[in-house]
Amino acid sequence: MSELKKQIVLLTGASGGLGQAIAVQLSAQNYKVYGTGRKKMTSEIFIPIQMDLTDANSISQAVRYVIEQEGKIDVLINNAGIGITGSIEETDLDAVRKVFETNLFGLMQLIQETLPYMRAQKKGKIINISSIAGYTGLPFRGIYAATKAAVMRLTEALSAEVKSFNISVVDIAPGDFVTKIAEGRIYTELSEDSSYYDDYKLALKMIDEEVAAGLMPEVLSKKLGRILQKNKVKLRYDIGIFMQRLTPYLVTCLSGRYFEKLIRKHYKMK
Repeated sequence: MSELKKQIVLLTGASGGLGQAIAVQLSAQNYKVYGTGRKKMTSEIFIPIQMDLTDANSISQAVRYVIEQEGKIDVLINNAGIGITGSIEETDLDAVRKVFETNLFGLMQLIQETLPYMRAQKKGKIINISSIAGYTGLPFRGIYAATKAAVMRLTEALSAEVKSFNISVVDIAPGDFVTKIAEGRIYTELSEDSSYYDDYKLALKMIDEEVAAGLMPEVLSKKLGRILQKNKVKLRYDIGIFMQRLTPYLVTCLSGRYFEKLIRKHYKMK
């Protein structure tokens, strides 16, 4: 890619583990990456932009800044997200709203702000990072799974809507990766008086163990780099260890109650 033809990427969540790996990979492929984060950042890999996905003005300013600097956005990568754990009954609704604002509504506004420029260019690529969790309602991660399921459905609809404008839309659904996602996760308070205490405590332990045993972020970033180089791409790519990539097939092939039984057994729920 020559300097004149360098592709411009807007990447959200660039300061996180997956975001950093994506920025490194795309920079090595000679893309020019603008990376966003909620806090002020410095980077030698990407051009940092402070942006809050729960703030509509912040999103508009970020897109406008890239357009002012480059005149275009060739690739939008919606990678930023926030985790949340807790039982459906006990999770605070304000926390739920914050997660939906970050994982879904902020993502959607970024798409709405970027699409007019891509349509004017008559080309563009949008990559939405959802999660294998979006295939099923995981216990104590139901809110997070719901946001990612919504991203999956949004991606499917968007792909059909913009295909005639030469804009390709892809959903990447990761399983567990070794990142610091737990540090930013919203936790519903673990109270010993809760009816869910034992199951929730054990589930939290297993969730953290699964993240620690996950794949390295470079596995995903290299795959994403290859996807961007292809002319024909699939609508969705599931990236994770074998059992996690098997999830969508199990959800489809097994009865809902039997799959639920397997999930409860996996998390050793009483």
